[in-house]
Amino acid sequence: MSYVVSEGDKPSLPIEGSEDRYPVRRIYCVGRNYRAHAIEMGADPDRDPPFFFMKPADAIVQNGATIPYPAQTANLHYEIELVVAIGTGGKDIAEADSLEHVWGYGVGIDLTRRDIQNKAKEMGRPWDMGKGFDNSAPCTALRPVSDVGHPAEGTIWLKVNGRMQQESTIDLHIWSVPETISYLSGLVELAPGDLIYMGTPEGVGPVVAGDVMTGHIDGVADLEITIS
Repeated sequence: MSYVVSEGDKPSLPIEGSEDRYPVRRIYCVGRNYRAHAIEMGADPDRDPPFFFMKPADAIVQNGATIPYPAQTANLHYEIELVVAIGTGGKDIAEADSLEHVWGYGVGIDLTRRDIQNKAKEMGRPWDMGKGFDNSAPCTALRPVSDVGHPAEGTIWLKVNGRMQQESTIDLHIWSVPETISYLSGLVELAPGDLIYMGTPEGVGPVVAGDVMTGHIDGVADLEITIS
């Protein structure tokens, strides 16, 4: 088959300790999945079922990269998150079977043009451009379940220029990984190559050109991204 325009390179992530790569199909992000973060964003976490937004697959940025400060914003925010990599697709997946569909895990940052997002919210409009812009999905190399297991507890943190900004534990997700996979698979059919960014704890805030973000989840990975 030939295409009338260039197809371009398929987005992918490296695999820790391997020459193989993980092809990225879709990026789903869980909104407000920590109570304290939901509260700091002005929401009531006890009333909201899980909701999702998406980033384009080519928003992926690999660990160690330097990325430009994005256009049309003066308020770029970091959000450190556990990333789930789907290995086996399905729809209407039972919660008890959800973890069988996971290939592995990584650590990601959901970069957000907060001013664009907030303006869209005020106007009752979609906030895709606040979340789904170029270079908005940094992620570490992925580690397979056979290596890392299914992390359900452990510290998650993010530092900016060495100063701690976010610190929590992944067992404080409002919706766990199995619950999230089961719920999401009732909305869309999941497929190999899908990533799920699991939501961020409190302490989100701005970064500017020259800042270095370092992130960590116990037993999963460490991430470093520089803003130019």
